[in-house]
Amino acid sequence: MVLADLGRKITTALRSLSSATVINEDVLNSMLKEVCAALLEADVNVKLVKQLRENVRSVIDFEDMAGGLNKRKIIQTAVLKELTKLVDPGVKPYQPVKGKPNVIMFVGLQGSGKTTTCTKMAYHYQKKGWKSCLVCADTFRAGAYDQLKQNATKARIPFYGSYSEVDPVVIAQEGVDMFKKEGFEIIIVDTSGRHKQDESLFEEMLQVSNAVSPDLVIFVMDASIGQACEAQAQAFKEKVDVAAVIITKLDGHARGGGALSAVAATRSPIIFIGTGEHIDDLEPFKVQPFVRKLLGMGDIEGLLLKMNELKLGMIPGFSQDFLGKGGEQESMARLKKLMTIMDSMNDQELDDKDGVRLFTKCPGRVQRVAYGAGQLHHQPKFYTESERDQLLARPCSPEPCLLHLNAYPSAISSHMAEDPRWIARVPPAK
Repeated sequence: MVLADLGRKITTALRSLSSATVINEDVLNSMLKEVCAALLEADVNVKLVKQLRENVRSVIDFEDMAGGLNKRKIIQTAVLKELTKLVDPGVKPYQPVKGKPNVIMFVGLQGSGKTTTCTKMAYHYQKKGWKSCLVCADTFRAGAYDQLKQNATKARIPFYGSYSEVDPVVIAQEGVDMFKKEGFEIIIVDTSGRHKQDESLFEEMLQVSNAVSPDLVIFVMDASIGQACEAQAQAFKEKVDVAAVIITKLDGHARGGGALSAVAATRSPIIFIGTGEHIDDLEPFKVQPFVRKLLGMGDIEGLLLKMNELKLGMIPGFSQDFLGKGGEQESMARLKKLMTIMDSMNDQELDDKDGVRLFTKCPGRVQRVAYGAGQLHHQPKFYTESERDQLLARPCSPEPCLLHLNAYPSAISSHMAEDPRWIARVPPAK
């Protein structure tokens, strides 16, 4: 990513503090000069750069600073805080609600990568277990429907469009209504590319928005045009109330810093960044981890998330459904519940190859595991293999299956492979 160059330059400037024997005004000014020069080279707005410099200077007062304070740490923290402000408007983005239709409308300039990004976002939610779909309301650009159709077919995402209908308002409304009836949760509407000088196209965009009543309007911003997109983004926001931004082509343009700072000026949070041409080259954007990774400080949160996904994917029976059903928070709660139950077992119970027989011979083990897992509010019951199958076949089980709450790890895989909903039937620990 070209932004890595910006990160290296700022990191080099911050490291100059460590090499300095004494931290004083001259060292601070030299460091700020290097940081500001790096930001300006990345096309960050000069007003924002000036504001960053002034804010850091206002925080650092060497005369009032106590002798025992770590001046290097204070200065580095102040710079990190101000860099975070550049890309953080302080507004929480819309969070889709599981189990209900969430209509998301994409808008932006021509050639910004809207259609490709629509497919990427639909695929992102599809991987997490959401029912996602696409609606092509772009009747202005030749081949727009063909492109969306090809992308959606490749990703196996349901789509709607028309070769004969020329009114995008009609297409958008029909598509959204159809997918709502079919119970889809993420309904993404792709619209024509336009800019603020096209008054007729801007009015058309407003009509589409009024017709489908989107829960979220996303402005797709091309990183290659840098801070020049600020005026355009502001015009879109005033017309259809843009509530979020996705920045594309951030992997290959040195002006990405300008695009990032332009977003902050529009008071709309960045929710994703495009980092490549492939369908999975779309990363959720989080301000603090992004800035820390940019400066070489690492992204521990992102690393742990990747590790969890990797480890679960490598365990037999733990499909994507396990973490995808019901959203990340609910999925992690189910996983935590499962780990609590396993922590209540001793080594013999975990390692025994015939856990069914072990728990059959000594039903007291079930009671002990239940107590240890915090299941005191629910009477535990032992199930054999055949009884378990009958239990899972019922639409709603009143009893938790405490034996195959796992006498041994292979039982976990067996259960999750057969029915990922199984762990959800276990009462929560109190």
